[in-house]
Amino acid sequence: MKNLTCIAFCTSIAFLALLACSSSKKSGLEPQQVFVQETVVPDTFVLPQLPETLVDPEERRAFLITHYWDRFDFSDSTLTRKPAITEQAFVDYIHILGLMPEDDPVGSLINTLHRAQANSTMYGYFVSLMEKYFYDPNSPFRNEELYIPVLKEISRSVLLGEVDRSRYLLQLEMTQLNKVGDKANNFTFILPTGETRKLWDINSQYLLLLFSNPGCHTCETTIQFLDDSPVIKRAISMNSPTRNMLTILTIYPDSELEEWVAHLPLLPQQWLHGYDPGMAITRDRLYDIKAIPTIYLLDSDKKVILKDCSLEAVESFFSVID
Repeated sequence: MKNLTCIAFCTSIAFLALLACSSSKKSGLEPQQVFVQETVVPDTFVLPQLPETLVDPEERRAFLITHYWDRFDFSDSTLTRKPAITEQAFVDYIHILGLMPEDDPVGSLINTLHRAQANSTMYGYFVSLMEKYFYDPNSPFRNEELYIPVLKEISRSVLLGEVDRSRYLLQLEMTQLNKVGDKANNFTFILPTGETRKLWDINSQYLLLLFSNPGCHTCETTIQFLDDSPVIKRAISMNSPTRNMLTILTIYPDSELEEWVAHLPLLPQQWLHGYDPGMAITRDRLYDIKAIPTIYLLDSDKKVILKDCSLEAVESFFSVID
């Protein structure tokens, strides 16, 4: 994944130069030039030719996205076995999508799926790429807001089997949970003292909710990062007996309570720590915990500010909080 990200970044530099440059021949040309459909090139991926009349970077980006796949042979299923061609082209494509205005990428993604319908194998492959890059918790391009309309499209497709459609319908249900701006689902948790609490009852301007497990190396790294962060420390230092600026709550969502209890002394003592009795969060599908750790940031009304976010996003948010 990191290699693909690096390649995408390097190739995006060429795209940016291509999109930003203007033609030295633009004087005397008509402002609108009819684009001639270029022929499909077999067994490779070739970018479309940008018309010389397009000199505005936004128009060049829009043209490139609209015609990005024009020379790719969606009917050739052998290309699904050549990631250096097809998957790399897809990675570069979604990198360019990130440069587009907010509403534009969705239409382009749906159009790409429609073009992939030329071959059922190719369609399934593009569906898997969208799942891998937009939904996988380890993807640098993870984006549920883009993936949700994709899920709505593919869950209706006759090119997928019933098992696959059911899986994507479940993903659609889970991605709708606790969306940014929505009130987070309430749940009961138990503190190490045995006291029972509810998420919605926590009185704090901001609540950082962290689902974690003992023995999880990434969880330990995440907790250490938050505990050492000057930005997070500053927010916590603003807590008072009458008003909490930031409360951090770790929740253990699994059932090995002895491991959790043994791990408690290693956790920051100024945070809240609880476990989910009966694993209700998982059983009742209250949160989409694709991987551990998973982080949410909630406001005082328990509305979601950041969903399944990165540590960098958390620090960035609190860096501007007074």
